[in-house]
Amino acid sequence: MFALLALICALCAPPVAAADTVQISPANERRLQELLAERNRIGADYPGQLSAAVSTLFLHVPYGANTLIGSASVPEQLVVELTRVDCFTYADYVEALKRSSNRADFIAQLTQIRYRGGEISFTQRRHFFTDWAADAPINATDVTASLGAAAEQVAKILNLKDSGGNYLPGLPTRPRTVTYIPSARVSDGVIANLHDGDYLGAYATAGGLDVTHVGIFVHTPNGPVLRNASSLRANNQVVDTPLGEYLGTVPGIVVLRPI
Repeated sequence: MFALLALICALCAPPVAAADTVQISPANERRLQELLAERNRIGADYPGQLSAAVSTLFLHVPYGANTLIGSASVPEQLVVELTRVDCFTYADYVEALKRSSNRADFIAQLTQIRYRGGEISFTQRRHFFTDWAADAPINATDVTASLGAAAEQVAKILNLKDSGGNYLPGLPTRPRTVTYIPSARVSDGVIANLHDGDYLGAYATAGGLDVTHVGIFVHTPNGPVLRNASSLRANNQVVDTPLGEYLGTVPGIVVLRPI
């Protein structure tokens, strides 16, 4: 299945962003070339190995919020900021790097991953985690309900605050049914069904959000972890958080499996 979907993605030939829409500094150009060289040296027998290896390249990269450019009033640009990341841009860059062997590939894949239909605009940006599985071209499949635990489904209106108004002005609201596993039900059996490279979102209890944080599941010699760009003062960088420890801090998880 992975090979078939990867072939379909390749045949789709996502458009390369126009040069004037790409925002990348000389330091980030250098870092991109370093990351591509490392990615091309990685030998991986299956997708999970590649996810684990590529995500490792970002360990200890500083946390950085609000790096993207674009709003209802500011023209969108394709930002490539690899020297500091937040939880969602980290996922963007890891997924794009996995699919790329050179700069042109990376820019094309990042455009497809971050934007619906590869259209660089604020309204087409995938602002919500579950957009990855809901909007074409899909980046991942929602496997939450198939992991061996009773999952909950909640109907939400994304971007609509419970108190009224929008989280992101100028972005339309969208109805979405969010499936999650409550943390108390994430047993050893559920964890055994997770794959390296699965993207885990921390379920949001607020009506207008799907998740509040995103990370990458990885098996390590020290046990299963959530590899994530943490804004916690004690971290403030990409770290490996023991999964059991993390589950004790969130209501539940949403699990997307990259295609």
